[in-house]
Amino acid sequence: MTSYLDFEKPVAQLEERIAELRSASESDEVDISSEIARLETKSADLLASTYASLTPWQKTQVARHPERPHFRDYVEHAFEEFLPLGGDRYFGDDLAIMGGFAKLNGRRVMLIGHEKGNDTQSRIKHNFGMGKPEGYRKAIRLMEMAGRFGLPVVTLVDTSGAFPGIEAEERGQAEAIARSTEACLALPVPMVSVIVGEGGSGGAVALASAERVLMLEHSIYSVISPEGCASILWRTSEKASEAAQAMKVTAQHLKRLKVIDRIVKEPSGGAHRDPTAMAANLGKALSEEIDALADLPSETLIRSREERFLQLGG
Repeated sequence: MTSYLDFEKPVAQLEERIAELRSASESDEVDISSEIARLETKSADLLASTYASLTPWQKTQVARHPERPHFRDYVEHAFEEFLPLGGDRYFGDDLAIMGGFAKLNGRRVMLIGHEKGNDTQSRIKHNFGMGKPEGYRKAIRLMEMAGRFGLPVVTLVDTSGAFPGIEAEERGQAEAIARSTEACLALPVPMVSVIVGEGGSGGAVALASAERVLMLEHSIYSVISPEGCASILWRTSEKASEAAQAMKVTAQHLKRLKVIDRIVKEPSGGAHRDPTAMAANLGKALSEEIDALADLPSETLIRSREERFLQLGG
């Protein structure tokens, strides 16, 4: 059953009415198929028009939707032969950041990404996608391995930010994030990053310092959450909607600002309404980007990556 966001209430009412008519048609001899078809068309049109004009705050809500596909969903639907690799060889394994060998349309890649979980138990297990130092050190290890084996690196970013707990700071959170960002910039192989949900602060940049950065149509990418920004500027998180508008967190804003390179279209109503179709769109976009980078020498890749980030905001 789909969970509806506040701005989707008119769509929810139509879909509820459609469900009632379908149930009635099963036990009634009266043919109401034409009425059901009419309402289905109306619902689809309303859904499309609603999502065509979302505000930045509404896009933030979509990016955080509890049913939005995460790392494991894309592993299942967009990649093949995923072989997970765990541990940072220093402290332990962090399930908020996962990674390993995988195949994308027949090409072997190193796949790394945040996993938020999809229910209470798995969200706790994966720490809501908030990476700890050992997660970023694991990412560094996998990136270095990809460099040795000549494998393209694909990262799927979906985090509100790195874990802010005391134990993470004690184990060197800031240093781990900085080293992970450095490892991205120094990769001798192609790297393509995708913001698939939330891209929050340094926790996202540590896996997104690539020469090609993509965003899903209704994802967000920012230095701080809208609520955090509102709390600083207005002393209240209730101004989050205004903050989201001012921060230009959406894929459409960031494409115009040249912070990202490409927007990957989502199914009508968001990725959560059709994860399989979303995975197909993402796999196609990733393959095209890797193909474009595959024959470039290491020196060119590293230089283009560095130049890209030096020019941001210039």
